Amino acid sequence: MALATTSLQKRGAALADASEQLRLLRSADAVQNLPQFAEMLRPHGLLPLRSRSLATLQVNVGKMCNQACKHCHVDAGPDRQEIMTRQTMQMCLDAVDRLGAQIVDITGGAPEMNPEFRWFVEELSSRGAKVMVRCNLTIIVANPKYNDLPEFFATHRVHVVSSLPFYDAGHTDRQRGGGVFGDSITALRMLNDVGYGKDGTGLVLDLVYNPLGALLPGPQASLEKEFKRQLLTNHNVVFNALHCITNMPISRFLEFLVNSGNYERYMNTLVTSFNPVAAENVMCRDMISVGWDGQVYDCDFNQMLDLPVAGSLHHISDVTRDTLMNRAIIIDRHCFGCTAGSGSSCGGQIA
Repeated sequence: MALATTSLQKRGAALADASEQLRLLRSADAVQNLPQFAEMLRPHGLLPLRSRSLATLQVNVGKMCNQACKHCHVDAGPDRQEIMTRQTMQMCLDAVDRLGAQIVDITGGAPEMNPEFRWFVEELSSRGAKVMVRCNLTIIVANPKYNDLPEFFATHRVHVVSSLPFYDAGHTDRQRGGGVFGDSITALRMLNDVGYGKDGTGLVLDLVYNPLGALLPGPQASLEKEFKRQLLTNHNVVFNALHCITNMPISRFLEFLVNSGNYERYMNTLVTSFNPVAAENVMCRDMISVGWDGQVYDCDFNQMLDLPVAGSLHHISDVTRDTLMNRAIIIDRHCFGCTAGSGSSCGGQIA
């Protein structure tokens, strides 16, 4: 396998391309002896894997971001120009009622950098939708025009989900860049000041933990307890819940795995840690994901690999509840990332 790993390392720079990532997942020498995801589902009666509901409409409003995190599966950054237009956002608004979605999960990049972001949140709020925003925290302090985001979120009762790789600066800054931890703490205090994370306010602030390196997350309950203790004791910061998410072998993290020689080992870890209970509850069974251009996918990860939903209708303006309900979900080897150990979803562990 050493030769295969060396061969893969030479291709690291090309891994932003979805077709190259899929080639590695499907047929690279380093993983050719691993089972296909479908083989693991079949004995448990989960093949084909089918949708159960359309509870969540996840909308990626653009790949522009003020950060360029090492683990980012979106390959987001300051140089990305892909931005959802108001026209496409309107199509998403029209789809909320049509599909019966109860939650709209807004993501990016840094979704707040989309010039139509606030309009979109206001429109969703006026329709009574439950709005969730995935905020990287540093955007709140990055520029004065974003300093009022905590008040804006509170006004519209937005459920804020924020990435914080660890409760200290060393781990956090290694994954997300120098100074990120300090800015994140400042942002968390600003959110706390308007009531987020505090009992009785109804303003929900959750944090997201991704392991630093080619590891599976630890137990979510114990990590949440330690995060809460450390952040309160050292920074007087409070939050509601911690979501532990497995790093997916996609985009920048896939490139890291290849270039560091950890690709084969990590894929083996994901496969050998397969949990059928997690497979039963994967997030793609209860959601759809919309790209910045309106294309529809089973999940955010399929979106980054350019694997649209099954069938002939792939745009949010065309899909209906009938075309999406009970559909066969598109799967591949990256799906092992959601079914390893306690499982992983945008809402944390699932088993």
